[in-house]
Amino acid sequence: MFNFKTILQRIWDNGRAGGVQSPLLLFLIPCSLIYGLVICLRNSLYNLGVFKQQKLAAGVISVGNITVGGTGKTPMVIMLARLLREKGMQPAVLSRGYGGTSIAPVNIVSDGKNVLMSATEGGDEPVLIAKSALDVPVLTGPRRILTGGAAIRQMGANVLILDDAFQHRDVMRDINIVLIDAARPFGNGFLLPAGPLREPLSALERADIVIAVGTVDHGGSKSFDLTEFENKIRPFNKSAPVFYAIRKPTALRQGGAGSVYPPGDLKGKKICAFSGIANPAAFKKTLMFLGADVVRFIAFPDHHHYNNTDVKQLQDAFVRAGAEFMVTTEKDAIKLDPFPLFLKGLLILTIEVDILSTREAFEALLLGKLQTT
Repeated sequence: MFNFKTILQRIWDNGRAGGVQSPLLLFLIPCSLIYGLVICLRNSLYNLGVFKQQKLAAGVISVGNITVGGTGKTPMVIMLARLLREKGMQPAVLSRGYGGTSIAPVNIVSDGKNVLMSATEGGDEPVLIAKSALDVPVLTGPRRILTGGAAIRQMGANVLILDDAFQHRDVMRDINIVLIDAARPFGNGFLLPAGPLREPLSALERADIVIAVGTVDHGGSKSFDLTEFENKIRPFNKSAPVFYAIRKPTALRQGGAGSVYPPGDLKGKKICAFSGIANPAAFKKTLMFLGADVVRFIAFPDHHHYNNTDVKQLQDAFVRAGAEFMVTTEKDAIKLDPFPLFLKGLLILTIEVDILSTREAFEALLLGKLQTT
């Protein structure tokens, strides 16, 4: 069966589709050149001050990446929100609310006390952040200068976390955190659409902190050479500190009931799993790392909104596969609230980001930069 997305992902990984050099790459490269010219012109206008960055009356941390796909931005934002709150600050998270139906200039997903929007209205990732950091306001809207101003005025925020904002330069930031996939840092090295790069690698010079993000199924810190990774960054950024983090499973939560189990309970169990995230293969690998026997795996598009047909398909797949449990991600579970009976039968795998070995240095650097703003 022809699957354009799968072929494109293979090209992005290594320039090949089905084990041979893809002629499609030759067609995509001219498109990438045009895209690159537009991006370089835009960045130059910002660098020259023609396009102005606006300053907000709060510390601003941007979390982003230089490639498309999942690099752990959402769990990193959650980790930062919790950390800043623990340190006595008043953070708020600002997202563009991709996939949400609310189109107001300022949408309050959470006021820091209550989650006020569904995933359909506010977007799956903002609602997940709101539910994972309940005492931190979350706002969405296309212009962060407006959502940031609302967070400061209405909720007393003194630190703003911009989710997926590296390429969105309209708001001046104090700290630019760039996440990079530890296993596949730059894919095949091409810009979109021939490769996964959202900007030329020279854009990394804007980064204040670079974090290589791996997963426990790739061996964690034991198999990762931070020095080798840092050497790949230095041609484009001479001074930004480089850290290593992993996305790791921390718990299994039963949908609806809220009962919590250790992830290791999946070992040896027949699992039917599904996800609608940017990198579903990483989720499947994590389940296999935990020892689960993944007898059926169904991948939906990123930000997919589930309907009755999808639920019926998943229920049928579960029965036909002879699985013992059905497992999904937190991001997917957020979108299944309209189906409480189905949700109750799911196990939801919680993933968190952990800065390895140098977490204290990371926190000190982050807080030190904020104190000088």
